[in-house]
Amino acid sequence: MKKKSIDTPLSEITFRRYEKPYSLGKRELVRKLCLSIGLLNPGDSRDVIVDVLYVLLEARKSRKKLSSDEIREEVIAFRKIEKLDDLGTAASNLRRQIRRLRESLLVEKIKNDYRITEYYSLSDIFSEKVEKVMLPSIIERVREYMKNIDEAFKDDKL
Repeated sequence: MKKKSIDTPLSEITFRRYEKPYSLGKRELVRKLCLSIGLLNPGDSRDVIVDVLYVLLEARKSRKKLSSDEIREEVIAFRKIEKLDDLGTAASNLRRQIRRLRESLLVEKIKNDYRITEYYSLSDIFSEKVEKVMLPSIIERVREYMKNIDEAFKDDKL
């Protein structure tokens, strides 16, 4: 009996291009960012990750760290203000969304609290962590696969 290996990526990144962000409200801007960087998929009805990021961005203004319970309380309150249902606000799901934001390098954990990475602007985080670190390593690995494929499928008659 053969063992199946599971292809688990070391890292992954998704980018989508949307229209320019003209005259959008703050929540819609955060939603479009989440869609643009693959934290939210088009058509997702559960978009609580938008509110988690929104709450953490609001906390950044006062350089405040939030526990997962505080994030949950603020997300629920914010969704009530926005007249949104409470789908996805279970503590376990919010912890999963926080973990996804951490994996995207936008959020970091300090002891048992969370904050936007070093309270930086999102554009600085993207530039420093994604453009300069993640993207080059992913692109280089894709090139390695392409080079190996070119060698494996090399046709001596060309």
